[in-house]
Amino acid sequence: MITTSTRLAEAALSRHQIAAGDYFIGRIECGQTLRLVDLEGNQAADTLFYNAEDPSERYSAMDTLREQGNIYLTSGSVLRSNLNRPMLEIVADTCGRHDTLGGACATESNTVRYDLEKRCMHACRDSWMLAITEHPEYGIQKRDISHNVNFFMNVPVTQDGGLSFADGISAAGKYVEMTAKMDLVVLVSNCPQLNNPCNGYNPTPVELLIWN
Repeated sequence: MITTSTRLAEAALSRHQIAAGDYFIGRIECGQTLRLVDLEGNQAADTLFYNAEDPSERYSAMDTLREQGNIYLTSGSVLRSNLNRPMLEIVADTCGRHDTLGGACATESNTVRYDLEKRCMHACRDSWMLAITEHPEYGIQKRDISHNVNFFMNVPVTQDGGLSFADGISAAGKYVEMTAKMDLVVLVSNCPQLNNPCNGYNPTPVELLIWN
């Protein structure tokens, strides 16, 4: 559902541009609002959320989809944890829908989806592993990497229940905005994939803004 925001970028507490293939990791306090902006269009931002006080509580696609009764995320969606507690609510969305079924790209999945020679290509799991290695202060371990949201990514579900990775439905300047329901650590991998039609085979930057 398309819903716009009244928040002004110049009033944001902080702004971060995330290059394709790079990551963002940071703390978001309860009540703060986070916006991800698809700067050039059809990019995919693979995102994980954790309880800042206990990273074993983390975003759960299963709990989220079960409670909302919808396989896509958009305005009004409440992102829930593996303890079935609200973590964030999407309060604005100019893209229309976001995927949480397709998972993140990895060297292993690249070989299955594309070709054995693609195994060495940079993937979102690589970015996440680098982030938690470079920032041990957040207490996130490899075992904590689980379900993620693919913001701006188009993964239609077929009639027989399969997934298809299709051309993106986002465009330059589209954004999604979420308000935190608990203190969180947010971990974003701006997808580097050159094989995926969801980003038009052309990975581009995204921007992350935070308001009090």
